[in-house]
Amino acid sequence: MAKPRVNIRLSHDLHRTLEQMVLAPGVTKSAIIEDALRAYLDPDRLGGRDDAILRRIDAFDLRQNAIERDTALCLETLGQFVLYWLTRSGPLPDGERDAAHRLGQRRFDYFIEQVAQKVGAADGLSKKVFNEQSG
Repeated sequence: MAKPRVNIRLSHDLHRTLEQMVLAPGVTKSAIIEDALRAYLDPDRLGGRDDAILRRIDAFDLRQNAIERDTALCLETLGQFVLYWLTRSGPLPDGERDAAHRLGQRRFDYFIEQVAQKVGAADGLSKKVFNEQSG
């Protein structure tokens, strides 16, 4: 059974390249076009691209995990520093230490409330910084 006939139009440059390729012995236009179409229509040809995309997504995921870890570390570090500073600043007589710890804990709780309000507010420091950088 004969193969179906297909008529196509090519750019002049592509046609010139095709004509040069068929000068080699045993090479036909049909064979070149058929091989090119087979490669183009092969579903596995996209597999390499998909793998590359998946590798990039995995790399993004690793970097995102590192950012989350570093952010959590910074938050804990800052929280511990503020707690320490508010409860331990200045030498205190033994009789005043418990009261100072309670006061420090109240100050820390207030500090956390203020941070939470500023993070959620439109006028928070981080939003101001990001707006200044982008503007």
